Parts: sequence; structure tokens; C-alpha cells
Amino acid sequence: MFIELSELEYRRLLDMVYIGNWILNSTRENDRFDDYDIIESKVFAKCAELGMHKLIDVSSGAVLPSRAFEDGGIHEAIADYENAVFFDILAEELARRDMEAEGIPDSDVSELQRRMDEYLDEFEENGLDNLSLDK
Repeated sequence: MFIELSELEYRRLLDMVYIGNWILNSTRENDRFDDYDIIESKVFAKCAELGMHKLIDVSSGAVLPSRAFEDGGIHEAIADYENAVFFDILAEELARRDMEAEGIPDSDVSELQRRMDEYLDEFEENGLDNLSLDK
């Protein structure tokens, strides 16, 4: 297979491959999807041919993203995604909980969305500062 990319496109591909592998494997500890690690290594190996040596490290024969790559802002992008997903899921779960408590069927999509939007507005304005748990 052959794909022609500019250096900028290749650099973006590195980000996408890293993010994808991070999502799939970062929480798996010893139960990683090795085939994704292998693909990541293959894609990053091209950095040496393109003079992008700062972006890679070699360990036990595998080409890995370097610390410089990892510290270059990619984790901020992942954190932005994680924050957005966290607040979306939290808003939906709280809205569904409230609707269930009031006997409103969760099939009422417009009501669900209205309540989610209220929670998302609150989170946007105050983060988690006003969130409390009753025991």
C-alpha cells in the first residue's frame, strides 16, 4: 500500500495515530491491543526517513513516540476531548436521573435535551463547583 502525504499531513497523521492508540490502550495496562502498538510503531518509524528524529525513540527494536512528541501538546488535545466527553456524559446521566425521579420517560428526547442543556450551561459557567452529593 502506498499513500502520498505532505510532511504536514504526515505530522497530522502521527497525531491521529497516537491519539487513537492512546484511547484504545492507555487504560489497558498488561492487556493492550498489541496490533495497534505495532501500527503506531510502523507509522512513527517513517520519522527517521524524514529527518523528524526528535519525534521518536527506539526501545527494544520498536519505534515509539518520543517524550518531545508527547510533551508537544498532544495530551492537551486529548484532555480537551476527555473534558468535553465527561461533561456531556455527566449532563446526560443527571438529566436521565431527574426525569426518572419525576416519572418522565427517557424516550422524551426534547425534554432530555432541554435538561442536558441546562446542566451543560451550569457546567460551562461554574464547572463542578455547584455539584454536591447527598449521602
